[in-house]
Amino acid sequence: MKSINIYTDGGCSNNQSSENHGGWGAILEYNGHKKELYGSKKNTTNNQMEIQAVIEALKSLKRHDIHINIFSDSGYVIDCFNKKWYLNWEKNGWKTSSKKPVENRGLWEELIALVRKLESVNFYRMKGHLNVGKQAEINTWYEKFKKWNGDHFTMEDFLYVVDMNNRADELANVGISEIK
Repeated sequence: MKSINIYTDGGCSNNQSSENHGGWGAILEYNGHKKELYGSKKNTTNNQMEIQAVIEALKSLKRHDIHINIFSDSGYVIDCFNKKWYLNWEKNGWKTSSKKPVENRGLWEELIALVRKLESVNFYRMKGHLNVGKQAEINTWYEKFKKWNGDHFTMEDFLYVVDMNNRADELANVGISEIK
């Protein structure tokens, strides 16, 4: 089965302050073609932009009957799906295990609905903002990447994912620059 690879990142300038600028970036890759997306929002959070990046990428899909691989440096996004947090949130009336309301519920509901439309999706976690010129750092994070996602990824695969994540980060920063 052919697949679409999606690489996402989100960020927020002055995160946690009352006046901030958020941006998100996404790259969709299918059959040798790439599509880049980005956007921005005022007075948001880094986590909201990480979720928004995945939402916007999935909303841009023309097909849902194809395998999707999502790569993100957001443990918040990846763990939600890989650890099935959302199932407990829904079961518990959108409360966390500590009985607090789930933050960003509206975004989560939108994202979960989009994911459920897909025939097949995998979420892969990675470390963001890696410098491929630092070999010791790359080797360490490659091992962590395999631990998180499985041994089937080669170093070449990993380096490509790093490049795509760095590009998604650049796109998020374009969004931030345009809204300032």
